[in-house]
Amino acid sequence: MNLVRKQTPFFPSLLDNLLHPDWSVGFPSNASTLPAVNIKEFDNQYEIELAIPGKSKNDFEIELNEGILSISSLNEEEKKVENGTYTRREFSYDSFRRSFTIPESVDLTKIDAHYSDGVLRITLPKRAEALPQPKKQIKIR
Repeated sequence: MNLVRKQTPFFPSLLDNLLHPDWSVGFPSNASTLPAVNIKEFDNQYEIELAIPGKSKNDFEIELNEGILSISSLNEEEKKVENGTYTRREFSYDSFRRSFTIPESVDLTKIDAHYSDGVLRITLPKRAEALPQPKKQIKIR
């Protein structure tokens, strides 16, 4: 079996629009459903940020199971538009699930989450023994 890469034409957007029109107006055909993620490490904690605008804190489910942190969301929306004798219904299902392996240095009992301004922030504090220790001078006898 041969694996062949798809070659993009010289004018990909122009040719794609002419040969493969997008009939779902208002919904991009190549939209990704996974939110962008930033993971930061500080001296005393880790922080996971997910860019998820347009939701509320009740739209998320965060689970911790056997060292795996899972973040998920499921939204179902139905729009009904009536014009004269014609009825059109549009269903929209917006869901995602992201999972992360939690390091052993994290204190699992103190994990916290906060949603504000379209960003879900999950704080993963480090255990006391994993925190950086101050320099120690050792005297020579």
